[in-house]
Amino acid sequence: MQAHRAFSLRLWRLLVAVGVAMASLPAWAAHGYALWGELRYPPGFTHFAYVNPDAPKGGELRLVSNLRVSTFDKYNPFTLRGNAPAYLSSLMFDSLLTGALDENGSAYGLLASDVVLAPDRLSVTFRIRPEARFHNGQPVLAADLKHSYETLIGPHTSPAYKTILEDVAGVDVVDDRTVRYRFKKFNRELPLTVGGLPVFSRAWGDEKDPKTGQRKSFDQVVMDIPIGSGPYKIGPVRFGKDITYVRDPAYWAKDLPVRRGTANFDRVTVKIYKDNTARLEALKAGEFDLMRFFSAGDWARRVNGKRFDSGELVKAEFVHKQPTGFQSYVLNTRRPPLDDIRVRQALGLALDYEWMNRQMFYGAYQRVQGLFGNTDCSAEGAPSPAELALLSPWRAQLPPAVFGPAYRSPRTDGDDSLRGNLRKAQALLREAGWAVKDGALRNAKGEAMVLEYLDSQETGARVVTPWSRNLAKLGVQLSFRPVDFALYQQRLRTFNFDITSIAYGGTHNPGPEYADLFGSKAADIEDSGNMAGVKSPAVDDLIGRMVGADTRPEFLAACRSLERVITHSHYLVPQWSSSTHRMVYNAWRLARPDAMPPYATGEDWAIDTWWAKP
Repeated sequence: MQAHRAFSLRLWRLLVAVGVAMASLPAWAAHGYALWGELRYPPGFTHFAYVNPDAPKGGELRLVSNLRVSTFDKYNPFTLRGNAPAYLSSLMFDSLLTGALDENGSAYGLLASDVVLAPDRLSVTFRIRPEARFHNGQPVLAADLKHSYETLIGPHTSPAYKTILEDVAGVDVVDDRTVRYRFKKFNRELPLTVGGLPVFSRAWGDEKDPKTGQRKSFDQVVMDIPIGSGPYKIGPVRFGKDITYVRDPAYWAKDLPVRRGTANFDRVTVKIYKDNTARLEALKAGEFDLMRFFSAGDWARRVNGKRFDSGELVKAEFVHKQPTGFQSYVLNTRRPPLDDIRVRQALGLALDYEWMNRQMFYGAYQRVQGLFGNTDCSAEGAPSPAELALLSPWRAQLPPAVFGPAYRSPRTDGDDSLRGNLRKAQALLREAGWAVKDGALRNAKGEAMVLEYLDSQETGARVVTPWSRNLAKLGVQLSFRPVDFALYQQRLRTFNFDITSIAYGGTHNPGPEYADLFGSKAADIEDSGNMAGVKSPAVDDLIGRMVGADTRPEFLAACRSLERVITHSHYLVPQWSSSTHRMVYNAWRLARPDAMPPYATGEDWAIDTWWAKP
């Protein structure tokens, strides 16, 4: 499934979740920042608990891209057009703060030695470590922080940066190594947001345009080697085959507590294959060392062979505590008939997940129920008094179901059945003015309901076909349209689709990024994350209250109310999630810590903390 593209990996990892108790502070001055309470790691800590601080350095990690693109055509991961190599952003760009993989809603100083939140909480000041260096040997200065921020909110980058940084009033260079971010209003998450932004040198792309004599605009910085301050640089590249990141032996932060025991491989090589079959066969042939699996069918039936029998390749599932996310079929409400909530609800009733999980997924998944599954933000039962206080002013604009029990995806087992769900769907469609005539579902004008499902992989047809078959029983024609990935991206950027699939990442601590996913402003901005075209004053208000909450109870009431509105409005048809990371790794070449930290993703845990055996 196509992952949401709005955030760099490092920023997303800083925006994951909060699970600690509220502690309302007038100001903050420390070696890190926690959203709601105390930091787990005290001043002077030596290393994160989940790493091996004495892990040997050396060797190579060979893996495959975690992206759906078959190759790359640029080194700039922040511009809109083109595709950058996998893992480039997280390996090459440091940020002021970095998160711990065993803690929610907290981050610790990386480029920054300390964080000072003003008493009025309308600004945060970071002191940059004097030893911080870019790959070109130049010091990381406050002017570079200001340049990075202003570039990211400029015209040539993802609009998601502008959305999540909307409440940042500006950046001040206090002195060479002190930078202050000013906020338009209080937002408890903003120190983490600005602290997690990637930082790059002002010298990146500094060459003059030969035609104009002016510095190149950022969208023209394409194949210029990035100048970051991260642990790796770009090494050998074979376009269309692989890219190797080479560990910087002079990496400035290698002895910091937040970096001890990490970046252990001398080389990280990311190989490129044309399709899933080629990747799987290459793994079995020993061409690379690690691969994460998303296909239940592959995991159940195709992960075998002589290297597995010998113990060279190990098949393992690692249990995590990450939010489920909300991988979903996205219904584009900019287009009729998907602008009608009754039609959207009817389409969802035709999805027989229980049958699919039994027959196609080997029982490997759980159904997604809402936006915030496996977090405290998930809505349960009827709205609480605090939730009703937020929802009631919008009662006339919201579906009545919002004020009843929390949304649960339709089922086809137990007391429920597909037949019963399809009858409910027929009733909704009749109410919306649709009836079967001449073998098709038609409206009053005689127009048939014909919808297109857009995908970038022909293999997606296998999963969509059962849904399409059930929709046909209602008279709805759902056609499958596979296109190449470049065209797929272009059509998503311009919202030129009826239905597609998006694997939205979850978070324990939803914040301003949800304005990009569901905010009214984002609905009209190309390349935004608002794929469904949601335009709801109630949603805008709830996102604002969620972001600006001053106490944890206020925050929970807002995010639970938001989940109720989005799910009961049927913008999304929920799909499925897994509670484990399924990975195959080469046990003869790789060593790892005993346990995976609870909030890690599979590949990132391996890249960050594993090491090579002699």
